[in-house]
Parts: sequence; C-alpha cells; structure tokens
Amino acid sequence: MERFLVAGGARLAGEVSVTGAKNSVLKLMAAALLAEGRTTLTAVPDILDVTIMAEVLRRLGCDVDLGGGRVTIDVPAQPSHEADYELVRRIRASIAVLGPLVARCG
Repeated sequence: MERFLVAGGARLAGEVSVTGAKNSVLKLMAAALLAEGRTTLTAVPDILDVTIMAEVLRRLGCDVDLGGGRVTIDVPAQPSHEADYELVRRIRASIAVLGPLVARCG
C-alpha cells in the first residue's frame, strides 16, 4: 500500500473529494442490469463515455437519469436482449453489458 508522508509543523485537517473513475463507473452501470429496479451511482465523471453507456442502457429498456455527478438507472423486469451496434462500437466498455444480459435474458 502506498502512503503520503507530510512533513511540517501544522496539523492537517479538512476533507478531500475523490472523483469517480471512468473505468469503474462504466462497469458499474452495466452491472445495474443484473437486477430489476433502481441503482444510483455518485461521483460519476461528466464524460462522453458515460453518456454513451447511458444511451446503451436506455436502448435496452432502462430509464436513465444522468447529471450532477450522479446516474440513476431503473432496470425493467424484462430488459431488451439486443444491444444497438452503432452505440456499442463507440466505446469498448459497452462489452460489459453482455454478461448481465446473458444472466438476465439467457
């Protein structure tokens, strides 16, 4: 484990906000497909890949609310089993929806 060593005469105090990681959030968005219902993720970076993944999920039948560093995904009882190729080809991480779709749709 790495650590930071701070040298100085003053005691440290305060908070550090950690931003979300693109690679993690894209996989977590896909993992939301594993269960029916609502999933909310916070500290979501405002990047194009997240927007594209949100649209992939919408085309699979999910309601997706994206904004303000948060994404809420509401997965239906029966999501679509066919991902839109034109969206899927735009980001490599979209392959992550395949496992949950196989688990849910067979």
